[in-house]
Amino acid sequence: MSDPMRPPVSHHRPHAASVRSDPSRPRASLRTAVVWDVLKDALDRRAEVTARESRTALDVLDTGGGSGNFAVPVAGLGHRVTVVDPSPNALFALERRAAEAGVAERVRGVQGDVLGLFDVVERGGFDAVLCHGVLEYVDDPAEGVRLAVDALRPSGVLSLLGAGLGGAVLARALAGHFKEAQTALTDPAGRWGAGDPVPRRFTAEQLTELVEAAGVRVDAVHGVRVFADLVPGVLVDTEPGAMEALLQLEAAAAELPAFHSVATQLHVLGEARGTTEA
Repeated sequence: MSDPMRPPVSHHRPHAASVRSDPSRPRASLRTAVVWDVLKDALDRRAEVTARESRTALDVLDTGGGSGNFAVPVAGLGHRVTVVDPSPNALFALERRAAEAGVAERVRGVQGDVLGLFDVVERGGFDAVLCHGVLEYVDDPAEGVRLAVDALRPSGVLSLLGAGLGGAVLARALAGHFKEAQTALTDPAGRWGAGDPVPRRFTAEQLTELVEAAGVRVDAVHGVRVFADLVPGVLVDTEPGAMEALLQLEAAAAELPAFHSVATQLHVLGEARGTTEA
């Protein structure tokens, strides 16, 4: 497994006091907390810039956004969100969830995928693009990133979330599947065998190279679910204060390069080149 990378200096540190994206669903927050905290901060800063252009709401694209785990909370911030997903069932669930949250007028679902993105949305029409859990499933990840970036306006925000190679290797080894762990470690796609449901995994270095090659400046890299998938659920559910303590631990470890190589997922936050940049 290659060195995870030399991460850039980041100004997007997860805040331990605000890491829960959905307090009513504490277990779900373990999966989304770090990403949500960083993403919200980036959207808030981008909105400050567009406000000077008399645009108070951002246009956000969520590729592969499914039932709206991120789209609905983003709309709750007052932004307009377009979700592109190939599943009609997921889009139906998105519509229902947005209505229940009172943000239906700010959420639009469109059937499609990232490789056919501009058949259904405008090129260069978005202030932020979320590409979460998509690159694992496309035939050409580099093309997927490039298309996501092409949907951005100058200086727009890219939020990319992909499956981490090291987390899968560690999980298989801790489960006693040592041959599968070694297979994942040496497989070009990071798969542990024919039964592996994830077609492709990445190192932090691989993801940042894809993003930089698409013309995006990488601002921060975070390890996601470093500990959450390894801690017994019964401990988190029954031990007083364990959930909050684990959330704070995840936030503290997210930016440390030593933990990127064992994270279940890797998050890359970047900014598209502005029109005045070389």
